Amino acid sequence: MIVKQVIAILEELAPLAYAEDFDNIGLLVGDQQSEVSGILVTLDTLENVVDEAIATNCNLIVSFHPIIFSGLKKITGANYVQRVVIKAIQNNISIYSMHTALDNSDQGVNAKICEVLGLQNSKILIPQKGTIKKLSTYVPKNDAEQLKKILYKAGAGNIGNYSNCSFTVDGVGSYKANEKAKPIKGEIGKTHFEEETQISITFEKAVEQNVIKVLLEHHPYEEVAYELTTLENTNQNIGIGMYGTFVNSMPESQFLDFLKEKMEVKCIRHSNLLGKPVKTVAVLGGSGSFAISAAKAVNADVFITADLKYHQFYEAEGKILLADIGHYETEQFTKNLLVDYLTKKIPNFAVRLSESKTNPIKYF
Repeated sequence: MIVKQVIAILEELAPLAYAEDFDNIGLLVGDQQSEVSGILVTLDTLENVVDEAIATNCNLIVSFHPIIFSGLKKITGANYVQRVVIKAIQNNISIYSMHTALDNSDQGVNAKICEVLGLQNSKILIPQKGTIKKLSTYVPKNDAEQLKKILYKAGAGNIGNYSNCSFTVDGVGSYKANEKAKPIKGEIGKTHFEEETQISITFEKAVEQNVIKVLLEHHPYEEVAYELTTLENTNQNIGIGMYGTFVNSMPESQFLDFLKEKMEVKCIRHSNLLGKPVKTVAVLGGSGSFAISAAKAVNADVFITADLKYHQFYEAEGKILLADIGHYETEQFTKNLLVDYLTKKIPNFAVRLSESKTNPIKYF
C-alpha cells in the first residue's frame, strides 16, 4: 500500500474540501507514491512522535493537528516545527494532517465526544455553507439515462439519505458546426435541431472534480454545454460542532462530575450554574468560542469546548452553562477514532495508536 491509497481512505471519512480556508491540511511532508510500512496515529506531530514512528517502523504519521500551519521560509532546525520536518525527511517519514476536515465531518471529532458522553440523536451544530452543488447539462434524449447512471456512479445525485436523485426536462436544442468541428449529429455549416434532455443533478462539493471529469469524458457531444452552481441548501451532515441529548437529565453539579470522569479532565472552567437540569448538550472540540451563540440557538443546556477567554464567559448570559475542559482534552479521543477507522478499512495493515504525550499544558 502506498501513501496515496491511505489518503484516499482517510478522505472518505473527512474530505479535505470541507476543511476551513485558514487551515493547512493534507500531505505536509513526503511523497504520495511512497510504500507505507506502518501508520502511526497522533493528535500532534512532535519530535518524540517522529522518534516513536522510527522505533515502530511506521513511515506514515496521520496527525490531527498540522505541524506546518503557516509558511516555512527556512528549515534550519531553529524551532520545534523545523526540527520535526527535518527529522521526518531524514527518515523518509510522511506526515498527513486532517484537522478541520475532520472537525467538519459528522463522524469526526465532535461525533466522538458525543459518543464518549453517551449523547443521543446527535446533529451538526453549525452546518457548513456552500457544500451542495448543482450541475445542469444537455444531452441527446436517447443518451440521457446512460449519462445519468455514469454521473450517479461518480457521486452525483446523493441528497441526505437518498441517491440517484435528478430532474430532467425534454426540449429541442440547436447548433451549427463550423469546418473545424466533428459533430456526432448534423452537417458542417448547417443548423441542426436535436431532441435533447436537460439533466439537473446535485452533489456534494467534495466530488465536484470527479463529477465534471466524468461528464466531459462520457458526454456524447464534442463540445459539452453545462452549468455549475452552488446552492444555498443546508447540508446537515457537514459542519462544525454537534449537539445531542441524554436519555435522562441530571443536575448541573452531577453533570460536571460526569463530564470530568468521561473526558478524563482534572478541572473544568465554567460559567455560573443556572440551577436547571442538563438534558441537551452542545460540543465543539478545540477553540469554540465562536459557537456560543449557535449553542444557545439550539437551546443547549451546556456547551462544552475549550480556550474560552475571560469575557467570553459573560456570553452565557444566564441562558447556558459554558464548560471549558481544555483544548487537548476535547480532542484527545480523536486519535482513537482514527485508529479504529483505519483498522476496519485496512485490517491486515500495521496501524498504531501513538503513546507519546503531546499535551503542552500541565496541571499542578
